[in-house]
Amino acid sequence: MKEILIRALSGLVYVSLLVFSLFNKHVFIVLFFIFGIICLAELKKLIHYKSFAPYIVFTVLYGVFGYWQFVMNSNSGLNEATQILQVITIFVQLFLIRDLFTEKNIPLFISKKIILTTFYISSGFVFLVLIANYHDTFSPLIILGSFILVWTNDTFAYLVGKNFGKQKLFPSISPKKTVEGFLGGLFFASVASYFIATFTETLSFSNWLILGIIISVFGTLGDLIESKFKRQAKVKDSGIIMPGHGGLLDRFDSIVFAAPFIYLFLRIINYVS
Repeated sequence: MKEILIRALSGLVYVSLLVFSLFNKHVFIVLFFIFGIICLAELKKLIHYKSFAPYIVFTVLYGVFGYWQFVMNSNSGLNEATQILQVITIFVQLFLIRDLFTEKNIPLFISKKIILTTFYISSGFVFLVLIANYHDTFSPLIILGSFILVWTNDTFAYLVGKNFGKQKLFPSISPKKTVEGFLGGLFFASVASYFIATFTETLSFSNWLILGIIISVFGTLGDLIESKFKRQAKVKDSGIIMPGHGGLLDRFDSIVFAAPFIYLFLRIINYVS
C-alpha cells in the first residue's frame, strides 16, 4: 500500500509540473530543458558515456531551436534546419529499431554514443518543443494531447497485457510486453483520440486518430529500445529520481522516440491543408 501511494504521489508531481508548464511558453521550454538534461544523464549512465560534451550539444540544439526567432531575429532558415535535423534523427531511429530484431547487444563504440546522445535524446526534446510551437505559436493542447495518448497507450497496454496477454511481443527484451497488450493500448489510444479532438478543437478526429496510431507504434518501440539499453546495462530502471517509477527516461522514452514522427505528421497535414 505504501509503495502504491509513493508511486501515485510521484506520478502526480510529474503530471502536475508538466501541465503547469503548458500555461507559459518559457516555463515549458525551461522545464523541458531540465527534463532533457536529466534524461540525457540517465542515458549516459546506461551506455557508460562519461563525456560532458553531450550536455553542451543538447544545450546548443535546444536553445537554438527553442529560441530560433530570438537568436536569429527571424524564422528564416528554421524550416530548412528542422528538415535536416528530422531526416538525420529518423535515420538514426530506424537503425535503433533494427537493433531490436537482433539478439546481439547494441554496439556502443564512441561514435555511436555521440550519435545516441545527439539524435536520440537531444533531438527528441527539440521536437517536443517544435510540436509545442506548431504553426509558429505556442500550442499547448497539441503537446498535451500527445502526452495523453502516450499515457493512455501505456496504461491500457499494461492492463490488457496483464489480464489477457499470452503472445510475447519481444520476450528477449521485455518479457512482460505482449501482442495483446500492444493492441489494447493501440485500441484505447484510438478511442482517446476522439475525445482529444472533441475537447481541444485543435486537429480533426482523423488527424488525432493517425497521431494515436503513430504514438502507440513508435512509443512502444521507444519503450522497447530503452528496455534493451537497460538490459545491456543490467539495471531495472534508468534512474531513481521518481520514487516508484524509476528514472525520468523511463517516463519519457515513448514520447521522445515518437516526437520526430509526430512532428513529421504535423508538417504533412500543414503542407496538404
